[in-house]
Amino acid sequence: MEIGAKIRQARTEAGMTQEQAAEALGVSRQTVSNWETGKTYPDIVSVVRMSDLYGVSLDRLLKEDRDVSDYVNYLNESADRTRHRNRILLFGLLAAYVVVWALALVVYWCFATPSDAMGYDVLVLVFLLPAVTLVFSAIIGANAAWGRGKWALSLAFGLMYALVRYATTDMAYMLHRGVMLAPRFEMFAIGTAISLLGMAAGTLIARLHRRARSRRRKEIADGQ
Repeated sequence: MEIGAKIRQARTEAGMTQEQAAEALGVSRQTVSNWETGKTYPDIVSVVRMSDLYGVSLDRLLKEDRDVSDYVNYLNESADRTRHRNRILLFGLLAAYVVVWALALVVYWCFATPSDAMGYDVLVLVFLLPAVTLVFSAIIGANAAWGRGKWALSLAFGLMYALVRYATTDMAYMLHRGVMLAPRFEMFAIGTAISLLGMAAGTLIARLHRRARSRRRKEIADGQ
């Protein structure tokens, strides 16, 4: 029996319509229909969710009567595509942050005057970079696929935050006075803390979203 037929049979035996299954799984009814007719394959996460929702074992859904090498190959290819997309997204976010960071330096050295130093610090270090760091860190934190290693990126965000001050107003002071200042550790600590806060917020929001979907699936399943 094809996997689509197994999925359809399991749903029918659970007494659920395609609409109810789609709502519980967080997909469209057309997606469920495509899975059941064999037009497309579900990803492994969806198969696990269907196993819980329909009350059938993964062994029954995936193995039972015939070899499922085609589906296993699909899962491997799908996992590779997902990893590739995640890498592109991460590099894209980091590249966008670097662009914002670089523009902050360009604005200071090309457009600001010495009298603008305080206003620049307020605009960039109090508002712009903290907001960008918080948002980008939250997006990174919400993506579980990047693993625990993503938390180390907070150190990079902290370093970039500290370097903005050092490469602009501090550098201008050093050039004017002919002195050398050490980088400000407190700026690094502030930038790192902002990033960690964003990471934690993104992780928490993603976790609450998954729990809400899980409760919704359970409510639908219990209502059958």
